[in-house]
Amino acid sequence: MRQQQFDVKSYPLWTALVTPFNDEGNIDFDNLSFLVEQQVAAGNGLLLVGSTGEGLALTEDEQETIVRFVCKKSPAVPIMVGVGGFDLMTQQNWITRCNDLPIDAYLLTAPLYAKPGPIGQTQWFRALLQATDKPCMIYNVPSRTGVELSPCALAKLRDEENFWSVKEASGSPLKFSEFKKALPNIAIYSGDDALLPEFSLLGATGLVSVCANVWPQATQLYVAQCLNKPQSTAFNLWRDAIETLFSVANPIPLKVLMHQLGQISSPLLRAPLTHEELTCLAGITEAHYQITQWYQSQTRRVVNS
Repeated sequence: MRQQQFDVKSYPLWTALVTPFNDEGNIDFDNLSFLVEQQVAAGNGLLLVGSTGEGLALTEDEQETIVRFVCKKSPAVPIMVGVGGFDLMTQQNWITRCNDLPIDAYLLTAPLYAKPGPIGQTQWFRALLQATDKPCMIYNVPSRTGVELSPCALAKLRDEENFWSVKEASGSPLKFSEFKKALPNIAIYSGDDALLPEFSLLGATGLVSVCANVWPQATQLYVAQCLNKPQSTAFNLWRDAIETLFSVANPIPLKVLMHQLGQISSPLLRAPLTHEELTCLAGITEAHYQITQWYQSQTRRVVNS
């Protein structure tokens, strides 16, 4: 079992890892092992059983099996575990189950469907933060939860020592700026791959990424360039490529492309998602070609310099 602990604050890129299934709908652990090795080779942090990993379509036992399996591989990068649902006690119990595992951080999502106000948000996250002593990232994703997190509500949690960061995925630079102002000592990560160039100008620490699943090394370079020179014209290429991965609900296009490339053995997703939603593959095929060409050109430039 994994022993090493990692400084999560030193990782600008976290890959929201997909959960690969076989054609019978069971977790494909051979594929999962391969995907973890790809991310470790690129040096990317691992986020397990998040929304891209279809965490809510997995049973709690399946989630724990995935986390234990990855921990046993002893990856030389940090592991963050997703926490999401609508029942507080269930989420606290999930954290308790994971606390004894050699993981490094949690991603805490707003309660689904209930749409709490600022007081309820503060109480929800304080209860989860106090269920562990591991660093926690709080996730603002109103398109999935139905509620915008309040910067003022999160500001009341600054006294919680393990409140490490926010994953901002509302798609709004204005919202990002509000979080940055309300939480000056909290790291703010982009939860939108395509918006990292804009968010970098506003002080983003890094990215929690979908596209790093299929382009782990190229995305690592993309993040580095965004954080170092956020005016690069190459980001138009990335924006267009990333848009193809969200042409229907995430992670449908991602899994279809990964299956095309032989990274996973099946494009299967858990219901209600299905790979049959993506009827045209030309966009993701072209996106992969463009990103591959870009990455090769960048690496040749480094070799020749």
